[in-house]
Amino acid sequence: MLQFFQDTPVLQYVLAAFIGIGLAAATGLRVFLPMFAVSLASYFHWIPVSESFEWLAGLPALIITGIATVVEILAYYIPFIDNLLDSITVPMATIAGAILFAAQFTDLETFPQWALALIAGGGTAAIVSSTMAGARALSSTTTVGVANPVVSTIETTGAVVMTAFSYIFPVIAFVLAVVFIVLIIRIRKKIRKRRAERKNKADNPPSPF
Repeated sequence: MLQFFQDTPVLQYVLAAFIGIGLAAATGLRVFLPMFAVSLASYFHWIPVSESFEWLAGLPALIITGIATVVEILAYYIPFIDNLLDSITVPMATIAGAILFAAQFTDLETFPQWALALIAGGGTAAIVSSTMAGARALSSTTTVGVANPVVSTIETTGAVVMTAFSYIFPVIAFVLAVVFIVLIIRIRKKIRKRRAERKNKADNPPSPF
C-alpha cells in the first residue's frame, strides 16, 4: 500500500498530509514526544529526512527532545506546575505542529510548504492543546486538581498512540484527529451557548409581576 502511494505523486501528498495532521494533533497533547519520536526514527534512518530537516536527525536534537519529553511528561503530574505549563504549551505546540507538518512536504516550494504547515499543522496543534488546557483547568476547579493526573495520563497515552498511528496507520490517525477536532468545536459551541443563556438570564431576570 505504501509503495502504491509512493509511486503516485498526488496520493503521496495526501499521505503526507495524513501523517502531518496526525503528528500535529499529537503535539497538541505533548509538545516534545512526537518531535522526539521523529528525531529518533530519522536518527536511525527508519524514516527519510530532507536537507531542510536534517537537524532533526542529529544527535543534539535527539538528546534535547528526549530530555524535554521526559521533563514535560513528569511536570504534568506536579500540582500547579501542570496549569502553569498550559499557558506556554499552546504556542509551543503550534510551532512544533507546524514544523512536523512541514517536514512531510519536503518537495514543495518554501511558501506553500510553510503556509500549509501553519494553517493545517499549527492550527490542529493549537486547537488540541488549548482544549486540553481547558479540560485541565476545569478539572482543577471541579476536583481541586485530584483528577489532573488522569487528564495528564490520557494526554501522554494519546500522544504516543497518535504518533505511532501517524506512520503506521496514517489514515486512521487523520480520521481520529478530524473526529477529535469536530467534537471539540461542537463542545465549545454548546459551552458558549450555555454561557450566553446564563448571562442573558442574569442580565434579564424574570419579572415577578
